[in-house]
Amino acid sequence: MKVLDLFSGIGGFSLGLERAGMTTVAFCEIEPYPQAVLRKNFPGVPIYEDVQKLSRSELESDGIVGVDVVCGGFPCQDISAAKSWTSNGANVVDGIAGGRSGLWKEYARVIDEFKPRYVVAENVKDLRKKGLCVVLSDLAELGYDAEWCVVSSAVFGAPHRRERLIIVAHPYSVGRQQKSVLQRSFTRETVRQASWWEPSRTVREVDGKAALPESFGIYDGVPRGLDDGQRIRCLGNSLMPLIPEIIGRAIMQVEGKNEKGSA
Repeated sequence: MKVLDLFSGIGGFSLGLERAGMTTVAFCEIEPYPQAVLRKNFPGVPIYEDVQKLSRSELESDGIVGVDVVCGGFPCQDISAAKSWTSNGANVVDGIAGGRSGLWKEYARVIDEFKPRYVVAENVKDLRKKGLCVVLSDLAELGYDAEWCVVSSAVFGAPHRRERLIIVAHPYSVGRQQKSVLQRSFTRETVRQASWWEPSRTVREVDGKAALPESFGIYDGVPRGLDDGQRIRCLGNSLMPLIPEIIGRAIMQVEGKNEKGSA
């Protein structure tokens, strides 16, 4: 299944979905540093800079025809509780109508243009109070049925909660069994299918970084080589890759596909 990754950051979404057997055909990321990381880790995959200019015709002119999954975490700056209040206690957050988080409307436009079979979106849990109704309404107007849940990284063994709201949507025309993607994803049985989901010391160690394999990074599934400077900011904006991987495996199961989309 072919993936278009919006607001890509350093590629946490695509890393997980590709582990599930999907193929990323294009990124959309405006910041130079994450772009450099994407070029290094996903060589040959084109990067489009501005989501406001991204179009189906542009991708088709570059030889990218058809997208099965549109994924990505749209900006959370106007939604996050961390920036909800000024020093004098005045609430200054505009929610999903804000200048950054309002880019959801461009996300919705891209969905309308590409008409993917699945949409997998992510944001902070405060979206529930600051715009989830807008997102679900927009998806419904585009002909998509959606399910959502709040997922904590602690569920996957990380020593922090880092809760994120995950939305999975599909066209109304898709069969009923597709509505169970999140249920398939976040059950004990599905989680255990991940090859590295085994009891470990990590959950019980306060300073457990040394117990992790090198490829795990700082509890985010991103290599430790990214653990300094602006790279930390990129990690903070990234999604734990195991989460989209589990969702991707559930989608592939529903679609009756194995690795790289073959039946």
